[in-house]
Amino acid sequence: MAINTINGEYPEIIRDAVENFHGNQLVIVDWENHRGLGGAPNMFPLPPDMPFKALIADVLPGVFGLHADWEKIDWATVEWTIDGEEVTPNLDASLKENGVGHKSFIWLKTPGLLGYKGTLN
Repeated sequence: MAINTINGEYPEIIRDAVENFHGNQLVIVDWENHRGLGGAPNMFPLPPDMPFKALIADVLPGVFGLHADWEKIDWATVEWTIDGEEVTPNLDASLKENGVGHKSFIWLKTPGLLGYKGTLN
């Protein structure tokens, strides 16, 4: 939306447009009950053709891997939500093929893991 100023119309500049990320898209990831590693969801510039399994193996450990619960994750029981929809991702398919787009929100829930010493963090 353009804004009028005393000098005329203020230009609309969208700095987080997908075109500004050199072929990547912004993807937001959060791990339920594990906010102690920064207190907020994490955002990554990722290629749309990245396999979902690469997100798990190559991206998430760099952010969540230091958490005491990381090594306890039973990946067969993880519950995934992409943009509010519960999904079972195809690990061999790309992020795009799994419905992940620019500024998509991926939520992972690990049943039985309640954060550091049960603190929900």
